[in-house]
Amino acid sequence: MVNEQIKLRGIKNPRVLSAMTQVPRHLFVPPESQPLAYEDRPLTIGHGQTISQPYVVAAMTELIDPKEGEQVLEVGTGSGYQAAVLSHLVKHVYSVEIVKELAEEAKDRLHQLGYSNITVKHGDGFHGWAEHAPFDAIVVTAAPETVPAPLLEQLKPGGRLVIPVGSQEKWQNLKLIMKARDGTLFEKDIMPVRFVPFTGSHD
Repeated sequence: MVNEQIKLRGIKNPRVLSAMTQVPRHLFVPPESQPLAYEDRPLTIGHGQTISQPYVVAAMTELIDPKEGEQVLEVGTGSGYQAAVLSHLVKHVYSVEIVKELAEEAKDRLHQLGYSNITVKHGDGFHGWAEHAPFDAIVVTAAPETVPAPLLEQLKPGGRLVIPVGSQEKWQNLKLIMKARDGTLFEKDIMPVRFVPFTGSHD
């Protein structure tokens, strides 16, 4: 998967490539989807949600340039796969999932697999996780039409946020937002993507 699908498509960060080889993707999808687990495609995980294709997971991970000692917020735990990849690269991952059943399943799965530096909670990711902010990086795995303001507020100066933005009627833009030391935000469009809708509140 890594050599044939990810490396050839331009992912270069050796730490990210290594992390992708260490996470058993087949354990993060339903049993009936396990034969397809290492194909470069999204797969359904129930409750109207999906696990992103491996290339997109790797690309989003590389974009935030994860470093040891950092703490990262993930919005949209899903099955826990992206959090598991991140856990090999940073000090701690805080992950918020709005679907209670998925949050509980992911929490149990990650515990059983021995991931001790991931904390999952059921909640509305629109509001981030203020208790543990600010974050060195934030990864959002569902697409809002605009970037939630609380996430920008909870991003540490020097931090990176990667998020798909746009409507569900067409492709969304994967954006990289960087916060300068003085708090100024810089935004860059990376590539067109398709993600499930962001279902959190917008108030």
